[in-house]
Amino acid sequence: MEKQQMSWGRVMTYAGAFIAFLIGSGFATGQEVLQYFSSYGYLGILGVIVVFLLFLYVGIDFVTVGQRHKFPKGSDVYKYYCGNIVGSFYDYFSIAFIYMSFIVMIGGAGATVNQQYGLPPEFGGIMMGILAAGTVIFGLGKIVDVIGKIGPAIIFLTIILGVTAILKNPEGLAKASEVIPKLNLLKASSNWFYAAASYVGFCMLWLAGFMTSMGASSETKKEPVIGVALGALGFSVALAIITLGMIANIEQLAGSMVPSLILAGNIHPALAIVFSFIVVAGIYTTAVPLLWQVVARFSEEKTNKFKILTVVLAIVGVFIGLRVPFDRLVNIIYVINGYVGIILLGFMIVKTIRVKVTNN
Repeated sequence: MEKQQMSWGRVMTYAGAFIAFLIGSGFATGQEVLQYFSSYGYLGILGVIVVFLLFLYVGIDFVTVGQRHKFPKGSDVYKYYCGNIVGSFYDYFSIAFIYMSFIVMIGGAGATVNQQYGLPPEFGGIMMGILAAGTVIFGLGKIVDVIGKIGPAIIFLTIILGVTAILKNPEGLAKASEVIPKLNLLKASSNWFYAAASYVGFCMLWLAGFMTSMGASSETKKEPVIGVALGALGFSVALAIITLGMIANIEQLAGSMVPSLILAGNIHPALAIVFSFIVVAGIYTTAVPLLWQVVARFSEEKTNKFKILTVVLAIVGVFIGLRVPFDRLVNIIYVINGYVGIILLGFMIVKTIRVKVTNN
C-alpha cells in the first residue's frame, strides 16, 4: 500500500526543498564554500565527504522522527533528543540563530547586487526582505512547493559553473597546494575536519524544525526519507565540484565577497549577469524558511499576528544585515553557532542508539 501511495514527484520536491534550504547566501555566493572547504585545498574534499555522511544521517532522522511523533511544533524535536532542560535551551537558541542566519541572507543579497551591478547593498537587501516576507505569509505548504522547484535548478547550474571553472584553469588545481598557504584566506576553523563538522552543525540548527515539520506533514514514510537522501547526495556532489572549481581559481577569488560571480564572469560577462539572478534565487530559497521558522515559533499561521510579526522581523533583519560586511557575517555567525550544533549531533547519536537498543 505504501508503494502505491508513494509519489516520485513529491520525493523530488522533498529533495529539492532539502537542497534549497541548504543553498542560502553562503553557498550560492560561494563565500561559504570558500571559507569552509576551498581554503583547505584538497583536504576540503574530505570535508565534503564528511558533510555528506552527516547530512544523510541527520536529515533522515529529522524527517523520520517528525513522521513518527507528529510534534505540534517542529522545534519540539529538541526536547525529544535532549530532554526538557537542554531541549528548551536549543529551542530558544536555535530560533535566535535561525534569525541571525536570515540576517546573513539579507547581507548576501546586498553584496551580490553591489558586486555585480554597482548598486547600493540596500537595494538587494530590501528587495530580499520584501520577497521573503511576502512568501512566508502564504504558509509552509507554499514554501515547500516553491523552494522545492528552485533548489535542483540552482544545483544543476552550480555544477556547470564548477566544471567549467576547472576546465578553464586546470593548472590552478596542480599548483593549489603551493599557492593556498601563501594567501590570507578567511577560514572557518583551524583544520578541515572541524570546519566540516561546524558546517553540518550550523545547518542542523536550520534543518531541525523545518525537516521535522516536513516529515510530520508527509502521508508516507518513504517519500521524505528518499527525498532527503537524494537531496543530501545532490547537494554534496555540487559542493565537491564547486569546491574544486574555486581551488583551481583560488588566487583570483581571495578576498572576494561573491566568488561565484567571478567564476561566472570568467566564462562570459553575460553569464555573470545570469548567475547573479541565480545567486539571489538561492538566497531566497533559504531566507524564506528561515524567516518562517522564527515567525511560526511565536504565532499561528494565517493570523494577523503572524503577518505583522513577519513584516516586523523582515524589516529589522534588513536593517541589521546591511550594517556588517557579508564575509564577516558568514564567518562570525555560522562558525560560532556551528559548534553548538555539533553538541546537538552528539545528543542525536545517543538518542538514536538508545531507541535502537530499546526496540531490540
